[in-house]
Amino acid sequence: MSKISIQPVGFACGARVTGIDVSKPLSAADLEAINKAWAKHLVLVFPGQTLDPHSLVGFTRNFGELDDYATQPFNRHPEINEVFVLTNKYTNGKPSKTYNAGQNWHTDLSYTLRPAKGTSVYCMEKPSVGGDTMFANMYMAYDTLSPKMKEFLDGLEAVHDASLIEGLDKRGPEVANEFRRLNPPVVHPAVRVHPDTGRKALYVNERVRTFLGLSEAESRPIVKFLCEHSVQPRFTYRHYWSIGDLVMWDNRCMVHLAVGDYDPSEIRHMIRTSGMGDYYGRYLDPEAAAAQMKSAPAASAAKPAADAKAVAALHD
Repeated sequence: MSKISIQPVGFACGARVTGIDVSKPLSAADLEAINKAWAKHLVLVFPGQTLDPHSLVGFTRNFGELDDYATQPFNRHPEINEVFVLTNKYTNGKPSKTYNAGQNWHTDLSYTLRPAKGTSVYCMEKPSVGGDTMFANMYMAYDTLSPKMKEFLDGLEAVHDASLIEGLDKRGPEVANEFRRLNPPVVHPAVRVHPDTGRKALYVNERVRTFLGLSEAESRPIVKFLCEHSVQPRFTYRHYWSIGDLVMWDNRCMVHLAVGDYDPSEIRHMIRTSGMGDYYGRYLDPEAAAAQMKSAPAASAAKPAADAKAVAALHD
């Protein structure tokens, strides 16, 4: 009989799941309990787990197809494309290309055609203080808007632009330019209907540049208002990481932020998988996007392989 226990850790979102070892095959009853808890709490914390990249993939495949991170090949696991490394460890005397990842409010991979369905992150090393992750419930963000604002947003589409990733240019021009090349601007609805719950969630974050039909000047204050509105404390949960924590969240109704409030000389090292999105967006300019993605210099084709070799040392 299952011993799984689920305890809420936040009002807006978040629950702690205990009594289960996710490195082992899940029973049908446990999988059903986790899916129900995920739909209700949006963010699930599995403390005290012992995982490696293979077992992380094994667990997260219970929830659907995994993204292979082809749109961001830097710092993938050297053998498992579905595992992405979030770390500030140095390789070959240089900082990781993900040392400052996620430091603005965002939905994972919203700048791609198939934004992540869900994300799972496992903590292997952490700083002595700080390095937390914050989450905000975008159901609540939408539900608390005025009827007129909801009516306005329900008919809007937003342009998500990878260029707006906080700190992207600090990773060096080669990485930043390649990232932009692989991720031309994409269009998604400003409000998404969750395929499982049927609820509407605001789908606007700090990586939105403009709304279709509005100028950037007109869009900018609306984006600013929505971003500030959606991350009010009453909508949020802050996770204080412990080594061995596995945290999974639903990207279709959440935004999150990696808080950069820690000593950068201390290690923050995590591995991540992302569920392949169950919705397709479209390129803002399909012809320009196709040309952009074909424009890489010949040397760039070998770059992900070289990066993988450098990352290999992080998994010893």
